[in-house]
Amino acid sequence: MSDLPLFEKTASPSLFDSMQTFDHEMIVHCNDNKTGLRAIVAVHNTTLGPAMGGTRMWTYASEAEAVTDALRLSRGMTLKNALAGINVGGGKAVIMGDARTQKTEALLRRFGQFINNLNGKYYTAEDVGMTSEDMIHVHHETPFVTGMPVYAGGSGDPGSMTAYGVYLGIKASVKQLTGSDSLSGKKILIQGVGSVGADLAEHLAKENAKLFIYDIYPSVMQKVAAQTGATIVEEEDVYSMELDVFAPCALGAGLNPETIPQLNCAIVAGSANNQLLDEISDAIALSERGILYAPDFLVNAGGIINVSLELEGYNYERAKRLTEKIYDRTLENFAIASEKKITTHHAALKMAQSRIDALGHNLLYR
Repeated sequence: MSDLPLFEKTASPSLFDSMQTFDHEMIVHCNDNKTGLRAIVAVHNTTLGPAMGGTRMWTYASEAEAVTDALRLSRGMTLKNALAGINVGGGKAVIMGDARTQKTEALLRRFGQFINNLNGKYYTAEDVGMTSEDMIHVHHETPFVTGMPVYAGGSGDPGSMTAYGVYLGIKASVKQLTGSDSLSGKKILIQGVGSVGADLAEHLAKENAKLFIYDIYPSVMQKVAAQTGATIVEEEDVYSMELDVFAPCALGAGLNPETIPQLNCAIVAGSANNQLLDEISDAIALSERGILYAPDFLVNAGGIINVSLELEGYNYERAKRLTEKIYDRTLENFAIASEKKITTHHAALKMAQSRIDALGHNLLYR
């Protein structure tokens, strides 16, 4: 079994070099002067089926930063989808712009036209800066959309199922260290309480965890604190607080040489994609500090599981049952890492690649 190549901090200055290094199949730049649309669609791997992954709208500092994010996120979707046991490959789209001020119906519909031109090679859904309602506008121009609201014929916001999977990953991680998956009294900090982080907070509060939260938007923090009884913390305390579990649920690359030495926790398990800035050195750094890391693309797969079932005929109970497998899969990941004396991140890569290799010979999507 071959290993997937490990992703470094940034993509190569050459786009083709980056695509070849990590075996991306396709990257498409989309531009529309009239609506201001500037988007990038990255298709990493379609061995298991059409590429699937959400669309993110963000104020990237440069085109190179946006490309790097698309490449990293699309590869992460290949890993996530393979580990989740679903029959889709990995892809991702990013739109350059401020979702709060620049997102319009016209921009979203033009983006949908670009997606439609890919003829089913890539299915999109919501991600950071997008909502299930936004997907309705995209769907006006293409059928290759998932995650629309239930009233519009979709499976709804996938964030709640993502949160459920992360919650189960946290429980499995606590069981690995303590022998019990009870979260009662456990000190848990959620960094980022948007839709996923807020739902995760609800799950943890119901188990009587001692909950702490931080978000860049004060009003969001205050709302979640009022609903869950969580304690709001200051930004400077996020990484250094003494905790049982640190749950990153914001943007990626938050675990890096600057933040990892500050961590004072036993477990890292959250919903953010690409939490490690450098997946080789940062995974090792966590392990050397005795911190149990539940790989993000393992525990945050609930949302993609949920929307992927729309391709076969959506059923909520089936989506929930498939998401619940994250608990056992997380424990399996820890066992493989221990047995092979490798990081949990590397073990998760091997688990994902094993399924791709096993099924690739007879799932001839490409």
